[in-house]
Amino acid sequence: MKLANYDPGHFYDELFDAPGRPRPEVTPLIDRINSLSIEEIQHRQQAAQIALFKMGVTFNVYGDEQGTEKIFPFDILPRTIAAAEWQILEKGLKQRIVALNEFLADVYGDQKIIQDGVIPSEIVFSSRGFLKPCMGLKPPKGIWSHISGMDLVRDRTGEWYILEDNLRCPSGVSYVLESRRIMKSTLPLVFNRMNIQPVEEYPSYLLETLLNLAPDYIENPTVVLLTPGIYNSAYFEHSYLAQQMGVELVEGRDLVIADGYLQMRTTKGLKRVDVIYRRIDDEFIDPLAFRPDSLLGVPGLMDVYRSGRLGLANALGTGIADDKVIYAYVPEMIRYYLGEDAILSNVPTYLCWEPSQLSYVLANLDKLVVKAANESGGYGMLIGSQSTEAERAEFAEKIKAAPRNYIAQPTLCLSRVPALMGDEFEGCHVDLRPYILYGEDIYITPGGLTRVALKRGSLVVNSSQGGGYKDTWVVS
Repeated sequence: MKLANYDPGHFYDELFDAPGRPRPEVTPLIDRINSLSIEEIQHRQQAAQIALFKMGVTFNVYGDEQGTEKIFPFDILPRTIAAAEWQILEKGLKQRIVALNEFLADVYGDQKIIQDGVIPSEIVFSSRGFLKPCMGLKPPKGIWSHISGMDLVRDRTGEWYILEDNLRCPSGVSYVLESRRIMKSTLPLVFNRMNIQPVEEYPSYLLETLLNLAPDYIENPTVVLLTPGIYNSAYFEHSYLAQQMGVELVEGRDLVIADGYLQMRTTKGLKRVDVIYRRIDDEFIDPLAFRPDSLLGVPGLMDVYRSGRLGLANALGTGIADDKVIYAYVPEMIRYYLGEDAILSNVPTYLCWEPSQLSYVLANLDKLVVKAANESGGYGMLIGSQSTEAERAEFAEKIKAAPRNYIAQPTLCLSRVPALMGDEFEGCHVDLRPYILYGEDIYITPGGLTRVALKRGSLVVNSSQGGGYKDTWVVS
């Protein structure tokens, strides 16, 4: 089926507002695609995927019998967002990250939001992301989450919702940067005709954000990117971003505490490190402060960080904001800290730790999506409408055994974008992850990573569950 005959059906479609009628801002794109034969489109699709693979744009899946390194499937047809709509999203994302930053400072400080009864203390203190060793921390410039990614979705009406917050180590921005480079050569005529906001500045903004964390008296700070190593699922991104910023990519074994500072081993001896962009989860970064069995971090790093002699992005302890139970309280945080209503709504959420809501969830598992509070990547989740009775019964027992660890949400009818499936275009569900840098100012990558469910009928966009991705164009 050519795009000229594409029917969005009963879904909200990002490119078409009626059968065969593209949205006004994407008409040049659709006209160009319609001018190409299906064979030419397939050739460009294949060439783009091969180019990305040769550049190393892959991800790793642990425990997969077919091998660990995987091609992240890329679809040639971009997802578009009108510039006027993007301005609203940008404003809402800035509001949310400011409120979450206030929450992190408060919950590891005076805990006023708990004392005032806005969030129950037992929910905070029982969160796996709440780290007692982080109490009293004072991150440089008062910023906790410098690099974040918020997952957004649209429903059948076209309304945007925040689906998830990612404030620890959000991944995926390298795919945004590399897919844009590929798309410029794949559809050059369209790029010349459409006013597409650039994303290429991200590495320079990222470096600027990191440099902002160094103590003010240091003229030329040394920044490193700390990776768990080559077997990590996002290792390509770690090496890519380090190369783009011109900083050293290091592992824990490359670092040591000496003379009260963090030092990097080099061929010329030890060199002081002033800022770390960590891609290691909080509990693995210092075996003396957190997990003693960790071989990934640096013993004593927490003491150097607490003393103010090291900048760390993101600050330790930010994982509590990724807890899906804490997520349900973000609109209240925005009102509490900022005195404003949330610009971007949460997906309606049922908290299984509340008895009345637990009863509703257990009685309606076939209609709901149930998520574990601290899982990601599409794991620990039940999509009720696509589950069997046995699967629902098994999940019900898990919820009843640990109600604090689960939330439930209605099954949203996610928006769709046409994707090339064989020799025709079919509508596939998508989400969106913009990337936010919080330094002296707040910078948000125009668009972000659009993940697409490439299995027919699937709502799961995660790469580990068979999803792919598209370039995202913010267009005037």
